Amino acid sequence: MLAPEVPMSHSVAGEPSSAGRRAAPLTTAAYSAAEWDLLTGLPGRVLVAAAEPAPGGPPRGVAAGLAGLDAVAAGRASDSDLVRAVVAAIYARHDGAAAEDRLTDLVDVLAACRATVRVLRRRADPADSAAYRQWVQSVAARVRRATAGAPAGGAVTPADRRFLDRLGGALDLG
Repeated sequence: MLAPEVPMSHSVAGEPSSAGRRAAPLTTAAYSAAEWDLLTGLPGRVLVAAAEPAPGGPPRGVAAGLAGLDAVAAGRASDSDLVRAVVAAIYARHDGAAAEDRLTDLVDVLAACRATVRVLRRRADPADSAAYRQWVQSVAARVRRATAGAPAGGAVTPADRRFLDRLGGALDLG
């Protein structure tokens, strides 16, 4: 089943598109069902992986999960048609698929990131590809920075930096 076409002449929230946004509609039909599932599932998988405690470290807590959800929702305001369409699909999902139902092993998440990059290289506009990959990275960064005791936007631990570096590498953010 192909994902439905998402018109992009209006933002996900229904406001008219801003002047800097492309007027051309983005169609999710450019992606196979498996590719679209990969694109819409990756942000949740990254959120869950980022919320895992560092080895021997304390649990990240509710604040980290909420920061991740907020980062996913922030994609609604993206200049990227692709990011807005992915967020709309995430919020419209009624199939019971949740991030918790997916594998969150870091090796699997990094492999999913690399697979997503391959799909984006083949199918997405380069600007949309970059925006999507940066948005997914920002989800992880906001989760990691929300760890108890870390100030908003503050420094991350060396373990957090290694995680974010590995994720950035898998997302080809060099």
